[in-house]
Amino acid sequence: MKACSFLPAATRMIYDMGLQDLLHGVTFECPAPEEKARVVRCLLEGKSYSSQEIDKIFSHSKASGKSLYYVDDELLQRIAPDIVFTQDICEVCQIDTEATAKAVYKLKNPPLLISLNPQNLDDVYQSALTIARVLNHEDAAYGYLSGLQKRTQRILDRLRENHMPLKRASLFEWIDPIYNCGHWIPFQIGQAGAVDLLGNPGGDSIVIDFEKVSKYNPQILIIAPCGFETRRTLEEMEILRQKAGWEELQAVQDKKVYIMDYELFTQPSPSTLVDGIELLSALIHPQIFEIPMHLKHKFQDFFKIKAHVQT
Repeated sequence: MKACSFLPAATRMIYDMGLQDLLHGVTFECPAPEEKARVVRCLLEGKSYSSQEIDKIFSHSKASGKSLYYVDDELLQRIAPDIVFTQDICEVCQIDTEATAKAVYKLKNPPLLISLNPQNLDDVYQSALTIARVLNHEDAAYGYLSGLQKRTQRILDRLRENHMPLKRASLFEWIDPIYNCGHWIPFQIGQAGAVDLLGNPGGDSIVIDFEKVSKYNPQILIIAPCGFETRRTLEEMEILRQKAGWEELQAVQDKKVYIMDYELFTQPSPSTLVDGIELLSALIHPQIFEIPMHLKHKFQDFFKIKAHVQT
């Protein structure tokens, strides 16, 4: 059996479950060794744009009905996959099922298309089971998910044992314009011991005015733009700092603003999302949780960086 993954989250799950020998094609941004064929490409690949420019480019692409992603048809024909994993949650972040279908139906023997569209955290776990099942290795998912759920259960148990109050948090999926967090991310925040009343659990992230952020006045502010690692996000933090009311936010007053790697939230594979929950819990409740060593490079304390730059 030969599979192709047209989304990084599926690729991550396949590797996490030890099924990578069945994987023969991935996207240009998948977490896979270079010897894996890069079947899906993007017109913006290798280019550098601001958050606002990226938002405008994708908005224009959507309005015109054109996709910025494309498939290397010749390479896909050589692979001749039996299964292709794709998605329909966000046509901005990844190639969608419609564009994938146009490519695979050109093949002599069209593969089975499996669209993974989780809306909440439980759905993400179910995605791993779906992948393992169609690859005829269902048992691999059970061991994988069992270990991850033990990690989240330990967090919940400790929060209860210590009677920790829910902190008022907010996570931005984009900076310019500001997007709240949606789908599974509010559930991650909840399992870490906080609540994001600006979020949209189980639904799409949407543009919100900074005035709403000011009125909500989060105690903890997480900046994790989709597709951005921490260094890239730092380049645009001045956009937020110039907002009227920024200095008055409780999170700013208390120096609780954190920049975090996108894959901990907007790449919906169980292992990365559980990493996100563990890191969030340590930042939200540092008195009872420590930051895991393997995640220390996945975030930046904005005020420590600011102080370092000023000195």
